[in-house]
Amino acid sequence: MPRIKLMLVDDHELVRAGLRRLLEDEKDLEIIGEAGSGEEAIQKIRDNRPDVVLMDINMPGIGGLETTRKLLHLYPELKVIIVTVQTDEPYPTRLLEAGATGYLTKSAKVEEIVEGIRAVHRGERFIGSDIARQLALSMLPGGKKSPFERLSQREMQVMLMVTQGHSIQDISDRLCLSPKTVSTYRYRLYEKLGVDNDVELTHLAMRHGVIGLESTSP
Repeated sequence: MPRIKLMLVDDHELVRAGLRRLLEDEKDLEIIGEAGSGEEAIQKIRDNRPDVVLMDINMPGIGGLETTRKLLHLYPELKVIIVTVQTDEPYPTRLLEAGATGYLTKSAKVEEIVEGIRAVHRGERFIGSDIARQLALSMLPGGKKSPFERLSQREMQVMLMVTQGHSIQDISDRLCLSPKTVSTYRYRLYEKLGVDNDVELTHLAMRHGVIGLESTSP
């Protein structure tokens, strides 16, 4: 049988090397490429056409959320599995809404990662057990809620880039939006989240685990 062609997308070379090492012994899987950013992933996927992409969220540039959205717009048949340290909302819901067919954490066992790859390749959705538990708990009355759940997908993407230190013009260029539109999204973020500037926005995102210290520079 033809092997499932994989692309690894993560800005940490050690993470990609670890995933490659874990997966390369599976006879039905073939890793055909790697990328360290969303922009690089879009280029390489266009050239190599994998079946399944293992995608990180927090990367320089447009990041995993926007990369997923763009890729699935270009290649609706592509399967994207998010592999990340982010377990809390709004990430799982936002990525699944963007079209990701799988969501795993980087602490998942190799058996679960392989099972997920095979499942999404068959056309199924696959949510890691720890992510499924978080989603279930967040839906219960009194469950932990994040103020970032109020954001739309586009607002979430702009928020992530603002907290990485990208300028309005840079966000405009990368997301193909006018600077005026980006500014509108930015001030809408302030209003929805009850903050007055980018510093307060960044601190709020860090308190809720939406970003980490490593994500606060371009």
